[in-house]
Amino acid sequence: MRKEFNFDLSTLNTFRMKVRCACYVEYSSVEELASLDLDSLPGPIKHIGGGSNLLFTSDYPGTILHSAIRYIKYVDLGLDEVPVVVGAGVVWDSLVEELCSHGLWGAENLSLIPGEVGAAAVQNIGAYGVEIKDLVSGVSCFDLQEKRPCKFTVGQCGYGYRESMFKESGGRYVITSVLLRVSRKPRPRLEYKGLEGIDASSPAAVREAVISIRRSKLPDPEELGSAGSFFKNPVVSAAAFVRLCDAVPGESVPHYVLDNGFVKVPAAWLIDRCGFKGEREGGAQVYERQPLVIVNASGDALPGDVLELERRIVATVHEKFGVTLSPEVEHI
Repeated sequence: MRKEFNFDLSTLNTFRMKVRCACYVEYSSVEELASLDLDSLPGPIKHIGGGSNLLFTSDYPGTILHSAIRYIKYVDLGLDEVPVVVGAGVVWDSLVEELCSHGLWGAENLSLIPGEVGAAAVQNIGAYGVEIKDLVSGVSCFDLQEKRPCKFTVGQCGYGYRESMFKESGGRYVITSVLLRVSRKPRPRLEYKGLEGIDASSPAAVREAVISIRRSKLPDPEELGSAGSFFKNPVVSAAAFVRLCDAVPGESVPHYVLDNGFVKVPAAWLIDRCGFKGEREGGAQVYERQPLVIVNASGDALPGDVLELERRIVATVHEKFGVTLSPEVEHI
């Protein structure tokens, strides 16, 4: 186990905010996590993964926990479906790469999403028509309140669009491993716009196509700090969608009608129509190739720069379209 005080979090958040925490603890097993005297650590206690969906708005006054539980175990019964148990500290894209290299289908559309497996299951990451909930069978957790291990089926996880019961629990449950089910049998998901006509001869081929698309639109986190998609795509009523269309007469508004009759609208389109592509605030900038992303353009952007840019975007989109954007990025 690793424990450090006044710890620099710059390398543990992909926005590269120069912030510190009072205490940092990294554990490598459930037993180490269970052995922690949480009451003796500076509070509040917050668990993070790879920091790829976070914005630290200031130094953190409490303790940051981080998992170094890293294993991948295949339960191979010779069937089409292959259960895989994965430690929460495994880098998500490394897992996807390995699954694809073994010819196992299911995760390829989620290639190149940054972060770690545990946090991916908390966030219910998704891309190109697939969400991690489509693969999850169950999760193993540690209950920080009752200080004991516990398990949940996928049905108990309360998954929704970038939501789960883990986000709603206030950090009570720390995911220690995730049970995924992937398939030997080909099952490409190519209905999402942009994937039509790609080579789907193998999961590795689909992965390469997805990586190529993502790299053409999104910044490389190794080169430019960001937290990926900053805002959720808003879901509005049919009446609200009509009012939105009225704000741009003569234009075709991209949208997706949900089963409940509500309409999902791309936040990137709304932000772009408000003229924010490339807009700066201090060291922060709306990414020029994808307005859904805010980047640390200068390398030394302050949290306040990002927050002010966020405020301006939300206010302008609401004024023009009557739609209130919500951040996908967690503010800490």
